[in-house]
Amino acid sequence: MAFAVSVLRLIDHFPRRPGPDAVARQLAKSATSVAANYRAACTARSRQEFVAKLCIVVEEADESEYWLDVVRLAQFLHQTAVAPLRNEAGELRAIFAKSLGTARANLRNNRPINQSTNPPINDQMTK
Repeated sequence: MAFAVSVLRLIDHFPRRPGPDAVARQLAKSATSVAANYRAACTARSRQEFVAKLCIVVEEADESEYWLDVVRLAQFLHQTAVAPLRNEAGELRAIFAKSLGTARANLRNNRPINQSTNPPINDQMTK
């Protein structure tokens, strides 16, 4: 959520012209969607739904990174204002992509969500 708020504050400094306005709308949508979709993933009703929603989180973080690159290349703002958020978008994408990989592997292996808290049953002890 902090990323979304920071991006919205950055957008407030864009020049008021058709180009920056179009990019601002796209960036606002993708940056605010990262946290919103992660929140939705955390309340998923199944592993499959969690993976699907986490895919959206990765896509939105990647899209935010793209639009921040556009802002930088179009020179809507000074590089020093854009660079930290562009880096954060990339870090968020990497974090969520790694989490998505783990979630997919757990789904394929049909592991419990918190396997470390569910030790394997020892059949010898129950006989």
